[in-house]
Amino acid sequence: MKKESPNLKFILTCVILLTILSCKNETAESTKIHPWEVVEITLRAENSCNNFYTDVTCWVELEGPGFKKQIYGFWDGENIFRVRLVATKPGKWTWKSYSNQPGDQGLNNKQGYFEAVAWKPEEIEENPNRRGFIRPSENGHALQYDDGTPFFLTGDTWLAGTTWRLPFRNAASTSGYEPGPGIGFEDAVLYRKRQGFNSVSMIACFPNWEADENANTYADENGIYLRNAWEKFGYFSVDSQLTSKDMRDENGNRPFEMSKEHKGVADFDRINPEYFRSLDKKMKFLSDQGFVPLLESVRRDNCPAWKAYFDFNESYARYIQYLISRYGAYNIIFSGIHLDWIPKEYSLTADEFNEALTYHLKKYGPLPFGQPHTTLINNSTYWQFGHGEKCPWLTMHSVGNNPRDHRVSDMLDTLFRLKPAYPAINFEPYYTGWDHSINKPHGERPPADSDRDNYFSRAMMYVSVLSGGLSGHVHGTSAYDITTTGEPAGFRPHFWDAMKYKSAGYMKHLKNFVLSEGARYQALEPAHADITPGKAPGSFEDGLDGWSYMMRTREKDFALLYFENGSLVPVLSGFIPETKYSLQWYDPSTGVWEKPVTVVTGREGSLRIDSFPDNQNPSVTDRALKIIRK
Repeated sequence: MKKESPNLKFILTCVILLTILSCKNETAESTKIHPWEVVEITLRAENSCNNFYTDVTCWVELEGPGFKKQIYGFWDGENIFRVRLVATKPGKWTWKSYSNQPGDQGLNNKQGYFEAVAWKPEEIEENPNRRGFIRPSENGHALQYDDGTPFFLTGDTWLAGTTWRLPFRNAASTSGYEPGPGIGFEDAVLYRKRQGFNSVSMIACFPNWEADENANTYADENGIYLRNAWEKFGYFSVDSQLTSKDMRDENGNRPFEMSKEHKGVADFDRINPEYFRSLDKKMKFLSDQGFVPLLESVRRDNCPAWKAYFDFNESYARYIQYLISRYGAYNIIFSGIHLDWIPKEYSLTADEFNEALTYHLKKYGPLPFGQPHTTLINNSTYWQFGHGEKCPWLTMHSVGNNPRDHRVSDMLDTLFRLKPAYPAINFEPYYTGWDHSINKPHGERPPADSDRDNYFSRAMMYVSVLSGGLSGHVHGTSAYDITTTGEPAGFRPHFWDAMKYKSAGYMKHLKNFVLSEGARYQALEPAHADITPGKAPGSFEDGLDGWSYMMRTREKDFALLYFENGSLVPVLSGFIPETKYSLQWYDPSTGVWEKPVTVVTGREGSLRIDSFPDNQNPSVTDRALKIIRK
């Protein structure tokens, strides 16, 4: 018998050992994960179906330490369904699959388990999302990670960032990258991350928008408006009007098939998973970079046709759940509708959206891992939807879009005083560089990126937060629609030019000011009435000059204040009588602190400020102030 070569025997032994080790590693990776790390379960339907999206619902029962919930899956093309979930704590987790198709063995009675192992402290420092998903602070007024660490949102507005307009390149951004033509998604995220941002606002899709022969805003033959879209500059309809911005993904996919019965209308009962696979890459990248995006379902102008030609409550609820199933295992804030404006022709009413979102809640339940559900809104979510039982799906309030001046202060103050308390934020404040009638404080439109333009943006940051919007703040510019490479600029600039506006640099100063005493800001309450004078004579309610703001703890041991340009040196009241306090001025345009000084309150708790740092009265620029009991 022929003997085997010693070399061949050695090679075969190595191959067998490597195979064994490879199998062990694969098994370990498939059963051991970290908390808050996405686990994806794939199910394959065995039975055929005419429309998997509308006809099949599948889910898993997920059980682990202190957790037992139903997690819905989503259709991902062909016969494939996926369920994305996370472990919320270390320990053993088990799951079992179910569906509304009891005879389909590919979807039912599949089961498995995995072990969640705690992150190391140094790993948590690498990515704050490893602290857990955000939720309301203990008193309900602010946000925090699951482990209790404060989360102060510093966001930017990239409403079309989900589309080809900000393409995912799967390529590393160059060191020290500066925005310019050809900008990619990763470039923009890492640039904003260097500036201290931790969130971006994006609309998931724009189903009826396309650069075609029609105007950006148009109705069909039945008088149903199909879109009220942002203009694609340099591209015209058959009647010489600007057409709509096109909103496909990087590969030319639209989010839904187009209706065969109604020209120009998406078939909202036939979703296109290919489009959302492109968005998957962006959502994962944001998560890996420690971002907590505001993910919005759709812009309101797509919905009149949706309701006219489909069973809106059922179809819209299905779509909302599709997004939650697909992206609810990421650290997000979810917006059920982008309701920036509520015109009769180009939107449904707030009541109609409230009805559909309540229908969704009753059918599918809330986000299973507890992230906030809100909406971007015109004026105030409280004005449009109410509070508590009137809109049971809503767990976070917002203001925005109109007005963009002092008048948001009363709206935020109202939100702050609601019971039970919800976190609140201004999602659409003053936009730097935007020439629009609703973006002109007291009618003023300064040149883009001028000192005055950037001041208005900065003032809105502090006005919003110190009126009760303790969740954080969202910055915005005139390039929210993302005019991109290959397109001419119009009355909104190229995205990369607006990315470099100076106002974005103020956001990290806002965050540093608010978090200068750690989580203590979460206990602040509005105290504007204790500033005398709080408004300079001749200042305007629809402006952003001359007003002063204060929030203070109930114990009166900590306060944050902001004084706009043109404010008067005030006397503050309501502090503890005859007590020493430290006063420290802060420059919101540079992030620089002055040296603290000590003052003693009067017998009635009044606190006198001798002067502003510029020694001007009224002030000729804005200033912030921190007061701490010694």
